[in-house]
Amino acid sequence: MKNNLIDWQSIDTVLLDLDGTLLDLHFDNYFWLEHLPKRWATQRGQPESECRSYLHNEFQQMRGSLNWYCLDYWSERLQVNMVELKKEVVEKISLRPQALHFLNFLGDIGKQKILVTNGHRDGMNLKFLHTGIANCFDEVVSCHDFKVPKEQLSFWTQLQELHPFNKTRALFIDDNESVLDSAQRYGIGNLLQILQPDLQQPIKAIGRFPAIVHFSEILN
Repeated sequence: MKNNLIDWQSIDTVLLDLDGTLLDLHFDNYFWLEHLPKRWATQRGQPESECRSYLHNEFQQMRGSLNWYCLDYWSERLQVNMVELKKEVVEKISLRPQALHFLNFLGDIGKQKILVTNGHRDGMNLKFLHTGIANCFDEVVSCHDFKVPKEQLSFWTQLQELHPFNKTRALFIDDNESVLDSAQRYGIGNLLQILQPDLQQPIKAIGRFPAIVHFSEILN
């Protein structure tokens, strides 16, 4: 069973990112870049432009770190309930095209499915509630379980210890090139990048990794 990108007979385990891979990243982009600045400005009684600029600088300093992905960190740092704010815009949470079909396809051909996300479990559970995909995986792993993001090699070593798999016969799908770099350094044998994580943004140019726009391109 083979197409031009994936030889499924050489794959035992599929490691899947959540936001931007299985789910449309528009929810997260809208929340962090639009909803949070507006609500935080209202709470503080300050101009939205000032709050937006402040948050942008804070995000840039934390980008790629565990804190960048941690709702507990931002709740404490900004003195807001991040989960409750996310609930205000849950209608924007949605699966990417063919995501559920792809998950079912992997089950049908007997592949181990491990969700590996940098997302905080409280946010992940909210997304599970509104998409119904919680039971589509053999294992669900958040970087917060290991206290280190996927960008760092120690994430992968801890993942391997907790859920052993043959890394040369694994496929990892993610939209973040920095994370794919980390997986490549660890030795994951097959890597695939999603080129349109936010369906309301343009398709990215193909970079250093094999890439797709939609799962239909690798469904047999």
